[in-house]
Amino acid sequence: MSPQLTVLLVIFSLHCYMSDMAMASDPDPLQDFCIPNTKWGYGRAARLDTVPCKNSSEATTDDFVFSGLKKPAEEFSNMGIAAVSVTPQMFPGLNTLGMSFVRADIQVGGINAPHFHPRATEITYVLQGKVYSGFVDSTNRVFATVLEQGEVMVFPRGLVHFQMNVGESPATVFGCFNSQNPGVQKIPSALFGSEIKDELLEKAFGMTPKQIDKMRRKFVPKG
Repeated sequence: MSPQLTVLLVIFSLHCYMSDMAMASDPDPLQDFCIPNTKWGYGRAARLDTVPCKNSSEATTDDFVFSGLKKPAEEFSNMGIAAVSVTPQMFPGLNTLGMSFVRADIQVGGINAPHFHPRATEITYVLQGKVYSGFVDSTNRVFATVLEQGEVMVFPRGLVHFQMNVGESPATVFGCFNSQNPGVQKIPSALFGSEIKDELLEKAFGMTPKQIDKMRRKFVPKG
């Protein structure tokens, strides 16, 4: 990574932190940090904020360092995207700090399908490539543009947003959230991969039963 990109990434990280402080979605912490006590077995917990902290004297530098964003996720989806989400389950030092991250690598022509985060605003930073990015507000107005290397865009909390690689080479973007558990609801999967009645979907979208069935086969979870 070039020195210029390194500086930009540091600035982006600081901006994420300052945004988190100004618009915190999660409760304020009551201590400097809270590394989940692995002896308690926090992997079984639905919510890390219910897990005891280990004694601060037992914390180490490794608790606050994460190296998993150095390379893309191992597998790309059929939409041409591979994402590495960084939450307290993977990076214990984030616990109670009200923030999380994601790295997304998008193949040429690949997309990050329309989705939203119910508990967080997102700031996205383009590390490399050209990415058509945008969101839709509650009046259905679209705010979209092509972001290039070094550019940043914010997606307000709870609003549908999307990305598509429109360049001639793979793109890499980093996202920062002002919640350690932002949640994600992908629109196609929520509609056609859930148990919403076919009749309602047919009426809502003017689709035939055959078309609904085709979409179901595409988005219903396997297994």
